[in-house]
Amino acid sequence: QVQLVESGGGLVQPGGSLRLSCAASGSIFSGYTVAWYRQRPGKLREVVALISSDHTANYADFVDGRFAISRDNAKNTVDLQMNNLKPEDTAVYYCNRPVPYPVPWGQGTQVTVSS
Repeated sequence: QVQLVESGGGLVQPGGSLRLSCAASGSIFSGYTVAWYRQRPGKLREVVALISSDHTANYADFVDGRFAISRDNAKNTVDLQMNNLKPEDTAVYYCNRPVPYPVPWGQGTQVTVSS
């Protein structure tokens, strides 16, 4: 069964850092671009960052150099290092393959940025 498991979220003060990790069952990431998404309270889910199978990364404008996405193809994991977090980064963070190749969504991991 295809499964995505996100972890690493938590409560952090503004300016702090977190490292999120996404683990996939089997080899469902192999050869595919993978994205981190987030859903802020009352907002639609949005793309945060993408990484292609050859490790090319792209970021949403709001990232502004604060986050770094990486992947380990051997381990079927994709990480998101988030630095200089802001209160507006508070959201549930998810990983998945972007359309047109998504798989069932995981539970996500809650990130709360607050003093």
